[in-house]
Amino acid sequence: MKQLAVIGSGSWGTALAMVLAPRFEQVKLWAHEPDLVAEMRSTRINNIYLPGFLLAANIQPTDSLEDALVGTDVVLGVMPTTHTRRVYTDLKPFIRGNMRLVSSTKGIEQGSLKRVSQIMEEVLDRPPVAILSGPTFAREVAAGEPAAIVISSTNRFLQAEIQKAFSGPTLRLYTNDDPIGVEVGGALKNVIAVAAGVVQGLKLGNNTMAALITRGLAEITRLAVAMGANPQTLSGLAGMGDLVLTCTGDLSRNRSVGMQLAAGKSLDEIIGSMKMVAEGVNSTVSAMDLARRHGVNMPITEQVYAILKQGKNPAQAIRDLMERSLKAE
Repeated sequence: MKQLAVIGSGSWGTALAMVLAPRFEQVKLWAHEPDLVAEMRSTRINNIYLPGFLLAANIQPTDSLEDALVGTDVVLGVMPTTHTRRVYTDLKPFIRGNMRLVSSTKGIEQGSLKRVSQIMEEVLDRPPVAILSGPTFAREVAAGEPAAIVISSTNRFLQAEIQKAFSGPTLRLYTNDDPIGVEVGGALKNVIAVAAGVVQGLKLGNNTMAALITRGLAEITRLAVAMGANPQTLSGLAGMGDLVLTCTGDLSRNRSVGMQLAAGKSLDEIIGSMKMVAEGVNSTVSAMDLARRHGVNMPITEQVYAILKQGKNPAQAIRDLMERSLKAE
């Protein structure tokens, strides 16, 4: 495998292109915006989404999906969930049978409630695909700080192939054959991270945060298992690892949303001020729909939904969580 196409040039897509550039002869970095592509070509920096980091010489920005996929061995999708179906539909005419398809998008499609791998398989009509997920902040990966993530697929040969191709001195991949657990963990940790931001914004302490993360993992696991996941997946990098990072790290966009909600800002005001997508906002809606579909109790997610969509006071939401009927762990 000599050529990689990264579809999506937000902070994470750009960081992945950078960390994987030494592993491939050529990396195409696709962006929807022609002006961003022109700027990256001239300055060799993604000043909008990942300022301060130079693109390697073998990274070629492009706004053409056809150009991005010419000669490509691996297609790595890193677009927001809301654009996933459209982008893969546009990609379909340029997909060849021997291309390896990998997604690093974290979310659940609203309405259909499909995971990203399901959308890909439906639109492209060619399973299986692989899912790349785990505890990573784009700036730290771009800076070359060591990170460990998961590559998950029902096809173990594909897992091993991507693991070997992507692993390097600063990025270590572990294989996993439970894409349901990996995708549900990656999507729903963003919901709990919004709650973690509320905790931080209300200046509550470590006890509260530890309880939130632990009970948040419990309800994510309940839903994932109801959807067919292996519970052990949620105790690994794509579950607990990603949850802890997103709930405690200062670079977490979803945590930032919660902090601003706790400060009294409206959701529209917060979203309007952000350059990048906070997937937890949309994922909260999908999580509630999935919880109803599968009959799973998700009290933290319910309160995050009430804050985001019904204007509930964050402090009242925490009180209501604490005053629920008592039960066993």
